[in-house]
Amino acid sequence: MTDHFEVHERDGAARLGELRLAEPVTTPALADPFLEDAGSLWAGDREVPDGDDDDALTVLPHRSFPAGTRAEVRESFAVDHPDVDYPSAAVVDSAGARDVGADAYLLSDASGFVGHGEAFRDAILAAKESLPADTALFLSGVATPLNVAVLAYAGVDLVDATLARTKGTQGKYLTADAEHFLEDLDELPCACPACATPRDEFTRADCADHNVNAIRAELRRVRERIRAGRLRDYVEGQARHEQWLTAAFREFDDQWGYLEERTPLMRDAEVTAASAETLDRVEIRRFADRVTRRYRNRFTDQPLVLVPCSATKPYSDSQSHGQFHDAIQWRGHTVSMTSPIGVVPQELETTYPAQHYDAVVTGDWSEDEVGFVAEVLRRYLKRNDYSRVIAHVPEDGYREICERVEDDPAVDLPFEYTCVGHPTSDESLGELNAALQGEPAYSKREREHNTVRALADYLLGDGAGDDLFGGPGEADIRTTGRYPKLQVWGDDPDAGREGEPGEQLATMVPQYGTLSFTLAGARRWAESDAPTKRVEIDPFVPHGSVLAPGVVDADDGIRVGDEVVIEGPKAFAVGRAEMSGPEMVDSTRGVASEVRHVDEK
Repeated sequence: MTDHFEVHERDGAARLGELRLAEPVTTPALADPFLEDAGSLWAGDREVPDGDDDDALTVLPHRSFPAGTRAEVRESFAVDHPDVDYPSAAVVDSAGARDVGADAYLLSDASGFVGHGEAFRDAILAAKESLPADTALFLSGVATPLNVAVLAYAGVDLVDATLARTKGTQGKYLTADAEHFLEDLDELPCACPACATPRDEFTRADCADHNVNAIRAELRRVRERIRAGRLRDYVEGQARHEQWLTAAFREFDDQWGYLEERTPLMRDAEVTAASAETLDRVEIRRFADRVTRRYRNRFTDQPLVLVPCSATKPYSDSQSHGQFHDAIQWRGHTVSMTSPIGVVPQELETTYPAQHYDAVVTGDWSEDEVGFVAEVLRRYLKRNDYSRVIAHVPEDGYREICERVEDDPAVDLPFEYTCVGHPTSDESLGELNAALQGEPAYSKREREHNTVRALADYLLGDGAGDDLFGGPGEADIRTTGRYPKLQVWGDDPDAGREGEPGEQLATMVPQYGTLSFTLAGARRWAESDAPTKRVEIDPFVPHGSVLAPGVVDADDGIRVGDEVVIEGPKAFAVGRAEMSGPEMVDSTRGVASEVRHVDEK
C-alpha cells in the first residue's frame, strides 16, 4: 500500500503523478534533490532510518542485483524490507520485483537493459506486471536528456542524473537530440545557467551541470506533453535520434495489451499523423478494431457509398462532404476512407479519434497506408451487408485501395466507380447522383436511431445498440435535439415529465462522439444483454467521485473515459472511469471514477 504517491493523469503508459513529500514533487521527475539512500547491505548491516520528516524519499537498506543474476542467488540474498510510514523506495530487480509496501521501486538492473530495445521492453513489462499500479517506477544511472522521454513513455516515473553528470565529467555534452564531445563544440547550443560561461572558460564541471539542467528541461517538456495528452507525438520524433530508442519505441508498439489498457478511450488532444508509426498507435488500432468487430451497418436498404475524407472535422461540416450529401440525399450509406483511421461510418464521424486527427497531406499514399486502409475496408465489408459499393473516390491511393478489396475473393460485392477527375466536379457529382437513382432514402428518424445504436456498439460491444435501444423496426426509443447533440428517450410518454417524450436515457456528447447515460439509461444498460462495464464499491454513497480504496471489483475491460455503472450495497450510480478496471482494483489511492448521477438504495 502506498501512502505517498498518487497518479493524477495518464497518457498511455506515461503518468503524471505526485510524490507527496513536505514539498510535493510532480513526476516524471529527477530524484536527486530529495533522495536519501540508507545504504547497501552488501557492505555491512544498515539501520533503518527513523524518517522523522517527509522531506525525502528514502531508499531502504538493500542488496542490488545486476542484470543476469541467477534466480537462486537473488532468492538467497533477498532483503526483508521493513514496513515504514514515511516515503520509501525499495531496491528490486526487474525479474524478481515484488510488492513490499513501498511508494517507489528502484530497478537495480537498469544499466543492463537500458540501451537494448527488446531487453528494455521485457524488463519494464515484467516489473509493471509484478508491482502495484499506484507506485512509482525508478530507474537509476541510465537517464540522459536524449532518452528520458522514451523512459517516461514506457512508464518510468523517477530517474536520477548520475549518468548525465558522469558523462559531463568525461567531457560529453548532452542535448535532447545528441551527445557531443566538448572539444568538438565551437559554441554551446544551450542557454542554461551553466552555459552562460564563455566557451573558452567552460569546464567539464560546467558540462556536468549543463547535463543535469538539460535533463530537468527535458522532464518539464515531457510533463507538459503528458498534461496535453501528446507525449506520443513527441516520442515519435525523439526516438529517431538513437537506434535503441527507435527499437524500444517499436517494441512497445507491439505490446498491444500493455499500451491499450493504459490509453484513454478519448481525450482533447489531436492525433498527429506524421509518420509511419502513427498506424501503430493504440487510438488508431482500437478504432479500426471496433469498427470491424463491433459496428454493424443498419441501413440495409441502401448501397455503400465510399467517399474520401476531408481536412475539416467532423467530415459532414466540410464543403466537399456537403456536396457529396447533396448528391447522395440519404439514398446511400456514407462511409469515409482515410489514412490513418481506415474507414469511418457516418454515424461514428464524431467519435474519437475520427474528428481529432490531422494528417500530413502530400497526395501520395505509402504502401503501409494503402495496405492498412485496404485491410480495414476488407474486414468491414466482410462483416456488413450491402447490395453494392459505389466508390466515389479519386485515383490516387483511394482507387487503388478499392480495387485491391474488389479483387479479394472473400469480398463478393460489385464496385461502381463514379469519380471523374476531382470528386467534387460537376461531372463526378452527376455520376454519383445517377448511380443512386431509384434507391430509397432513409428518414431522419432512422438516421438518428442508427447513430445512437452505432455509438453503443462502438463503446460497449457488438450488438449493444440493439440490446439497449431495440433493433431496426422495433426501436423503443425516441430522439430529440439536433445532430450531433442528440438526446435519447425511452418510448414511454408516461415515464417522463410533462411535455417530454419519456424518460431520458442518454445524451450524445459531440466533443468525443460518445454517449453519456442517465440513471434510467444506466439501469436499462445493467438489465440488458449488452456488455456492462461495472464497478463494485463498498457500502457508501459516492458524491462527485469514487476513490480507488472504495472499489471492491471492476471489469477488466474498463478504460479511462469509459462510461461505467457503479453499484454497491447502498448506492447505484453512473459515471466516467478515471482509471482502467485493473488499476481500480489494484490501487490504494486516486480517483477511480467520476460520478455523474447517484441513487441511494
